[in-house]
Amino acid sequence: MWKDRRILDLLGNEIPIIQAPMAGANLSDMVIAVSEAGGLGSLPCALLSHDKAREELSRIRRKTSKPINVNFFCHQAPDFDAEREAAWKQRLRNYYLELGLDPEMPTPPSTRAPFDEAFLSLVEEFTPEVVSFHFGLPQQGLLKRVKDTGAKVLSSATTVDEARWLEGEGCDAIIAQGFEAGGHRGIFLTEDLSTQVGTMALVPQVADAVKIPVIAAGGIADARGIVAAFALGASAVQMGTAYLFTPEATISSVHRQALKGNDVEKTALTNVFTGRPARGIVNRIMREVGPLSAAAPQFPLAGGALAPLRQKSEPLGLGDFMPLWSGQSARLCCELPAGELTKRLAQEALAILSSH
Repeated sequence: MWKDRRILDLLGNEIPIIQAPMAGANLSDMVIAVSEAGGLGSLPCALLSHDKAREELSRIRRKTSKPINVNFFCHQAPDFDAEREAAWKQRLRNYYLELGLDPEMPTPPSTRAPFDEAFLSLVEEFTPEVVSFHFGLPQQGLLKRVKDTGAKVLSSATTVDEARWLEGEGCDAIIAQGFEAGGHRGIFLTEDLSTQVGTMALVPQVADAVKIPVIAAGGIADARGIVAAFALGASAVQMGTAYLFTPEATISSVHRQALKGNDVEKTALTNVFTGRPARGIVNRIMREVGPLSAAAPQFPLAGGALAPLRQKSEPLGLGDFMPLWSGQSARLCCELPAGELTKRLAQEALAILSSH
């Protein structure tokens, strides 16, 4: 049915659709539904404690025997910069006062857990068929032990140089993440955002530059996008925003409302929520402080000072101080359960491919 079976044969899934691992937006329910439907469900672990990750993986393994992907961030934890943190708090001071909060209150911790020995032990315990990384790869010793479990390794590249680097370091396939993608950019060889290009420009160049299979990501929300990705040289697609519309998504009602709102097309890259560039729907804090701010502390520390603002405003139905992650194609998405969505996307893509 699928002419290019490189990803299917490599990863063992039946449909060349990977549900993007979306930290804070999906857990085991979505993974199970997508994998059972024949796609590749992905569990994001960057916001999970080791105990919570074990709990989710245990549930996944009880509910499905199909291949799964477990995703980790592999950034370097930053050194705390008290001066920068104080300047950031000062920049947000008026918002604290507006919401009746004490600007001098302690800053809550803001964490995104990088891949470490404890996460590695979970990989060795549960042996997921696929392990994917964001922001490059872990150090070689950890990576070798991941590969020793039999897992296939994927990572995101936002440039041809990053794709070549990942191939050289032993990746089994490359996720070519175009500029349109929602959430965090996988950029890791540079901080220069001028290097970031769209999916249509990136995918064929990566496909030409590496020998391993390429997975297209960014702006793909319907069957037409899947077909286009295959035409550009991809062997599969990774889709995130499309799955935010499913009932399995663990996003808040405020985020869901924003995805259905009139401003969903107004997205931008911002670093104000975490310290790293990520695409979301433009909201008040992005307009007034960013979208990109030199004052934001290093990833992932920027989010700490914003947490009290979100905690106070979100229950009021306001998305002013929270990330509303979304790619550029939310208008193309439809509301379906995750398993049904996966099957429908595959059927519609095959119908287009068979008619050409």
